[in-house]
Amino acid sequence: MKPRGCQALAGAGLMTVAGSATAEWGLNLPVGVSPIANEAYSLHMLILWICVAIGVVVFGAMFYSIIKHRKSKGAVAAQFHESTTIEILWTIIPFLILVGMAFPATKALIAMEDTSNSDVSIKVTGYQWKWQYEYLDEEIGFFSTLSTPKDEIFNKVAKNEDYLLQVDNPVVVPVGKKVRLLITANDVIHAWWVPELGMKKDAIPGFVNEMWFRIDEPGTYRGQCAELCGKDHGFMPIVVVAKEQAEYDQWVAEQKQGQATAAAESEREWTRDELVARGEEVYKSNCVACHMAGGEGVPGAFPALKGGAITTGPVEGHIDIVLNGSAGTAMAAFGAQLNDADLAAVITYERNAWGNDTGDVVQPADIKAAR
Repeated sequence: MKPRGCQALAGAGLMTVAGSATAEWGLNLPVGVSPIANEAYSLHMLILWICVAIGVVVFGAMFYSIIKHRKSKGAVAAQFHESTTIEILWTIIPFLILVGMAFPATKALIAMEDTSNSDVSIKVTGYQWKWQYEYLDEEIGFFSTLSTPKDEIFNKVAKNEDYLLQVDNPVVVPVGKKVRLLITANDVIHAWWVPELGMKKDAIPGFVNEMWFRIDEPGTYRGQCAELCGKDHGFMPIVVVAKEQAEYDQWVAEQKQGQATAAAESEREWTRDELVARGEEVYKSNCVACHMAGGEGVPGAFPALKGGAITTGPVEGHIDIVLNGSAGTAMAAFGAQLNDADLAAVITYERNAWGNDTGDVVQPADIKAAR
């Protein structure tokens, strides 16, 4: 299920004309798939019906009094002042109602903050505009970025059902296990939010927030950054996939094997063609949003890489700015985000694409030496 905003009705006439069209109605909270989401939904419904009951009693008494004691029927207003009994009643009754509402609400809030006895611990770090996930117990980690095709974003093809809610590397968790998230950020404030899990937490640089969830049924659940974190805020989705324990264990083994392979790739020497081909893919995943597909950049915001001073100047400066970023600008440090092979590939690609043709070849060993 996608996260839904408020659904507005344009008018009854539009519905009549578009008789064959159907609209999604989002008039209530999603039930959710985690214990906290279910508890929040139950609490919401309890408070809703208490409010409905209060409304019926109060407005019922008002309308009864207006109709029964109207002047046209000869009603005469009673003349009295203070009533100790009424004063006590309208103080005690609301107090008891509030206590009755506060007890389950407090219980739910305490449960939300209880991250103890977790089975899986994942550190989540927000970047503009991607998420990093580190499985602290398994010593595996990866970045998760938007994978919605560019042709959909630029309206060249029809948008699919999960438009802007697709990633290259989803978070995978085991079914029926308590998952604790340690949430922070590397640059600006983000917020990790999957509606069906029932919680949202801010990701704040220099600070760690905690939350937890447990999913009891296999499935895929989608969310997104819920903080206005910059130009591409709307392109920072979250996908959580819940798998049975055996499938989860297999996925962990595959991730460890992948990391071992990546480490080996960073130790060997690559050909220029291999680096350019890999670098183009790395560029599409990490750089194209700011510097554009043709390297032309965005005037006044993001510098052009096509014929740019960095990409055609000394290779050492190019390596340094990609590794460490540029203070006071939107250029992020990719040293922690990409491995040595990916960094070598994307730098080689940038120095040989769009007519730059420097002929330079950067090897993973060069990146390792520059770190």
